[in-house]
Amino acid sequence: MRLRFAPSPTGALHIGGVRTALYNYLLARQQGGTFILRIEDTDQTRYVPGAEEYIIEALRWCGLLPDEGPGFGGDYGPYRQSERQAIYERYARELVERGQAYYAFDTAEELDIQRQTAESNGQSFKYDFQTRGQLRNSLSLPATEVKALLDRGEPYTIRLRVPQDELIRIQDLVRGEVVFQSNELDDKILLKGDGMPTYHLANIVDDHLMEITHVIRGEEWLPSTAHHVLLYRALGWEDTMPQFAHLPLILKPNGQGKLSKRDGTRLGIPVFPLSWKGETPDDSFVGFREFGFDPRAVLNFLAFLGWNPGTEQELFSLEELIKAFNVEKIGKAGARFDFDKAKWFNQQHLMHLPDAELAQMVRPLVEAKGFSPTDAFLQAFCGMMKERVVLLTDFWDNGYYFFTDVQEYDQKIIVKKWTPTSADVFGELLTGLKELPAFTAPAIQESVETFIARKELKFGDVLPILRIGLTGTTKGPGVFEMMALFGYPEVQRRMERAFAAFNTFS
Repeated sequence: MRLRFAPSPTGALHIGGVRTALYNYLLARQQGGTFILRIEDTDQTRYVPGAEEYIIEALRWCGLLPDEGPGFGGDYGPYRQSERQAIYERYARELVERGQAYYAFDTAEELDIQRQTAESNGQSFKYDFQTRGQLRNSLSLPATEVKALLDRGEPYTIRLRVPQDELIRIQDLVRGEVVFQSNELDDKILLKGDGMPTYHLANIVDDHLMEITHVIRGEEWLPSTAHHVLLYRALGWEDTMPQFAHLPLILKPNGQGKLSKRDGTRLGIPVFPLSWKGETPDDSFVGFREFGFDPRAVLNFLAFLGWNPGTEQELFSLEELIKAFNVEKIGKAGARFDFDKAKWFNQQHLMHLPDAELAQMVRPLVEAKGFSPTDAFLQAFCGMMKERVVLLTDFWDNGYYFFTDVQEYDQKIIVKKWTPTSADVFGELLTGLKELPAFTAPAIQESVETFIARKELKFGDVLPILRIGLTGTTKGPGVFEMMALFGYPEVQRRMERAFAAFNTFS
C-alpha cells in the first residue's frame, strides 16, 4: 500500500487536513505500507511563503512522519508539483494526440461574453460537449488554423474532452457505489496558459507515477472524482487506478455547516495544529500546540471525527489507533467539532502520562516564565497537578505558586477564618513542624492533626489557612504534599508573608 497526503501550501494547514493525513498514515502503517507527503503547489498565485514549512512542522509535532516527501527522501520524487512541470506537459500533449483532450484558444474576455450571454437567457455557461463546437478550440477550428495558432505562439489551455452520455462509476470505500453522468460534467482545463497543470491532471499523473494505491481525501473532492476516473481511462491507467475513500465533513461546533478557519477566531478555539501569523490579524490563528494540547490527544480526538472503532474504548495511543483503524468504519455523516470533547481527550492523556515525561513537556512553559526548577521538583509538581489540569498551559496558570510568591490571597475566606490571635496559634504550629526529624507529608499530617486535637480546633479552622497561605486559594493539590515539596524554610517564609497580609484584611 502507498498512500499520500497532498496539501497545498496556501496558508496554515487546517485541522481537517491533519485528520486526512492521520487516516492516510494509519492505513499505511497498519498494512506495512508507505506514507508519502506531496506538496501540490501548481497554483502559484495562491502560494504562501512559509506554508510548506508549516505543514512539515505540523506533521512532525503530530508524530505523522512521512516515509517519502520533501526533506524525507524517496525514489518517486520530486515531491513538489512545481518541480514536475515537464512531466505534466508531456502527458497533456499525449492526451491531445489520443483525442482525449484538445487545445482551447478562447480568451478570458471571450469566455466572459459566453457566461454573460448564458446568464441573460437564464442559464449557466459550461464548456462541454454542447458548447465546445461553437468555441475556439482544436475540435471546432480547421487543422491548418490550429497549427497556425500554435506556430505563432497563441496562448492556449488544454482541456479534457469529456465523453457524452456515459455513466461513470466508482466504488468508494466509505460511500459505496457513486455514479456520475458525464453530460453533467464540464471539459476541465488540464494545462493552464502558463504551462502549469491544474489539480486534476497533476493529481492523476502523480498518483499513477508514485504508484498510489489508496486515496483518502475530503468529501469536497468527491465531485472531481468523475473527471479523475475519465483521466485514468484516457491515459490507459484504469487498471491501476487507486481505491478512493472520501471522508465526511468536519462540522462547526453547533453542527451547522462546515468548520472554517474563521470559526476558530469567532469562538476563541484552535482549528489549526500550530499557531500561524499571517499578514493581518484576521489571518493569524492560535494552534492546538500553543493552546496547550498534547499532540497524542489531538490525534485521538481527530480519529473520532468520522471514525469509530465499534467498541466502548475512547482513549487510544497512536499505536492502538493503527491496530484498530478500519476504513469501512468511517461514517458518511458529517462529524461535529466538539471542542469540549477535545479538551476531555487532552485531560485524559495528560492524566495518564508518567510524571517524568510530563515534566519534560511542562519545563519549557515554566522556563519561559523565568524559572528553572530541578527535575525532581518538577516531576513532583506534575504528579500533584496532572489530575487538576485540562491543558498544558494550566500547569502554570493553576500552579504558578509552586515557583513564585502568591499574587493574590482569597480574602473572603481569610476574613471569616482569621482572628487577632491566629498568628500566635499558627506560629506555634510552625514551630512544631520545624522540629520534625523528617519533613515528609505523612509526618506533617500527623503533626498538624495532633496539634489540632491538642488545641481543640477544627480542621476547617486550620487547613484552609495553611492552603491559602501557601497557594492563595483553597483549590489545589494536597496541602501536606505541597508542604513536603516546598520544605520547611519555604513553608515558614510563605506563611509569615501570608500572616502579614492576613492581618491587613478586615
